[in-house]
Amino acid sequence: MSTSATTDYQPATEFNPIIIDSFKAYDIRGELGVNLDENIAYRIGRAFAQILFQRYMAVDATTELKNLNPAVVIGSDVRHSSEQLKQASIKGILDAGVDVIDLGMAGTEEVYFATSHYQALGGIEVTASHNPINYNGLKLVKEYSKPISADDGLAEIQALAESGQFITDKPSGKLQLLTDKSSYIDHVMAFIDTDKLKPLKLVINSGNGSAGPVVDLLIDKLVQAGAPIEVIKLHHSPDGSFPNGIPNPMILANRTATQQAVLENKADIGIAFDGDFDRCFLFDEHGEFIDGSYVVGMLAQAFLNKYANESIVYDPRVIYNTEAVIKEHNGKAVISKSGHSFIKQVMRDSGAVYGGEMSAHHYFRDFFYCDSGMIPWLLTIELLSITGKTLSELVSGYIKAYPSSGELNFHLTTHDAPTIISAIEEKFSTENPTKSTLDGLSLNFGEWRFNLRASNTEPLIRLNIESRGDEQLLADKTQDIQQWLAAQGAVPA
Repeated sequence: MSTSATTDYQPATEFNPIIIDSFKAYDIRGELGVNLDENIAYRIGRAFAQILFQRYMAVDATTELKNLNPAVVIGSDVRHSSEQLKQASIKGILDAGVDVIDLGMAGTEEVYFATSHYQALGGIEVTASHNPINYNGLKLVKEYSKPISADDGLAEIQALAESGQFITDKPSGKLQLLTDKSSYIDHVMAFIDTDKLKPLKLVINSGNGSAGPVVDLLIDKLVQAGAPIEVIKLHHSPDGSFPNGIPNPMILANRTATQQAVLENKADIGIAFDGDFDRCFLFDEHGEFIDGSYVVGMLAQAFLNKYANESIVYDPRVIYNTEAVIKEHNGKAVISKSGHSFIKQVMRDSGAVYGGEMSAHHYFRDFFYCDSGMIPWLLTIELLSITGKTLSELVSGYIKAYPSSGELNFHLTTHDAPTIISAIEEKFSTENPTKSTLDGLSLNFGEWRFNLRASNTEPLIRLNIESRGDEQLLADKTQDIQQWLAAQGAVPA
């Protein structure tokens, strides 16, 4: 335990009201020098800490909140701008009279873990994840790693940060630098039984993001436990200039390096991460990218094999395969609006053991109902070992039985999202589909269905189509809807 030195950043002595338009539905994300800078990070850190501390002081002494450590955990990814934004946020938290636990360079899930592990008031991860290099942001959680959304605290933080009406009569908080990752690593490793692991060769692409140091620690633990694995590390060293491109495996061009390495090394599996490694992407032994919806089904099966009759939470974008797997393995299917704050709350309400989104976010009850990018690949190599199957064998049946389009994104040039969604509902009204408006619009026609929704994080509308084993039907309906969207001014993103 030691004290960390802050940068020379000094906030203004007077806080004139400003507009901070980098606040989104679940987090803060903005363009550097445009709507995110050190001054804004300072204001957000100070507002966040002040509101959390006031809430902590106001609760009844008998509540569980009184057991919390009145501190805020903070970490940052490898981007060159992240350290400066983190130090500005730290200064804001300290000036609010709240203590800070600085994790150093850390992934988002490390902040989730540390917030609960240290029983802190809340946590901040400074990251832009997979966004362009001239962007950055802050992800916030409150006590027990619970999410904060625009409807549940984020708007209040924004209002205080914008007004600058901060309490000024509190002594400065204290700062600790706690970079030891051993408790986090032990917690993640507890999800698998290393004695069950069979010989496997892995390609792991950290994308020059923040994942490399954690991958090293996990591999060391696996080797120490006698796990017979071989690892080929790709783009492993953290480098905020991202010499091999922004770590975002959702972009087709960014998959090539992992795919080639799997084939060249005859690996059993490829694993890739985004910048803050809260998402995990898998490639089979043929180098084929596995769509996230099929990974959800695979992990649902893995958990239901371990824990009978448990609830599994999933989002409404692609559902056929997930619901079939849950039914086959006697689980309880619980659907949720997509987005981490919704998934996490539904998981807490239902006590679900696992929740998954097709966007490659995977959530775990025993990880404080939070998402992790490290736990999924560990569970997958355990499943490969237990079943003796290849990854393609594990998912090929799912893919054949329930083919899907993958997520198709469109920029809107003529109409807004509600207008488009209303119009497509009218287009199909004569076919009498089953309708759900849980998240955008889902229309189910029995042998095929689609979901059309506005993005929560980007100015896009997103389309997913799936069928029951009929690839030609899927292709026809995908072409039909894409042509219809084009006529409405929706341009492929």
